Amino acid sequence: MPVEKGYKINIGGLINRNNMNHWVITEKNIDANFIFEQLEKLSFQIQKQTVIILDNASIHKAKIIKQQLNFWEKRGLYLFFLPPYSPHLNIAETLWRKIKKEQIDPIDYLNQETLSYAVNRCLAQLGKSWKINFTEFNINLFISGTYNCISSTYLNKK
Repeated sequence: MPVEKGYKINIGGLINRNNMNHWVITEKNIDANFIFEQLEKLSFQIQKQTVIILDNASIHKAKIIKQQLNFWEKRGLYLFFLPPYSPHLNIAETLWRKIKKEQIDPIDYLNQETLSYAVNRCLAQLGKSWKINFTEFNINLFISGTYNCISSTYLNKK
């Protein structure tokens, strides 16, 4: 089967344990500026205090991110960093693994358009026609209050 070579898509995504999610598909590299732009937009959209759980990727801890933390917290957006080497704690990693192994068919990799369509289709159906059953999370062990906890990670197909 002929496959288009040299394309890539990057997906920045957020998911919570109820399968609520948000994603952005881009051909651009996902770097600290991309993360900054997405978190900045989110900080103006949230309607209750929200915690984003991030891994320790350098793009998450870049200077541009650190400089904005106080402003985001004033808007109710908090960043929580997982301990190093703990991808098993990041539920977004489960999402990407399931998309790649269970939702995307080999034919979807034919070209950038079919792959982008397939990923959009999967994410649009997440929480509706297919769900991920995450283990229950005791918020009291994490933080007190009414926080919306969301995990973040990125899918990169090169």
